[in-house]
Amino acid sequence: MTAGLEIAALVAVLVAVLIAAVIVRALAPFIVNAVVGLLAILLVDVLVGFTVAITPVSLAIVALGGLPGAVVVLALAYFDVAFAV
Repeated sequence: MTAGLEIAALVAVLVAVLIAAVIVRALAPFIVNAVVGLLAILLVDVLVGFTVAITPVSLAIVALGGLPGAVVVLALAYFDVAFAV
């Protein structure tokens, strides 16, 4: 009886790990885009001194668009349309 419970627990953990791996594999491009875009915004802040408010909306734009998304967020902040500090 104990062996059956242990096997069921092992199968449940294996299924959970496989589901987590699929989710991480699907989200990896968005995570990379977000990191690259936020680094670009940070570089503009450090080198030029132009600050941008990091909000959930700006983060979503950068995560979906990557570097071009960061350029859009910077342009919107520069022209005081959105994300200005």
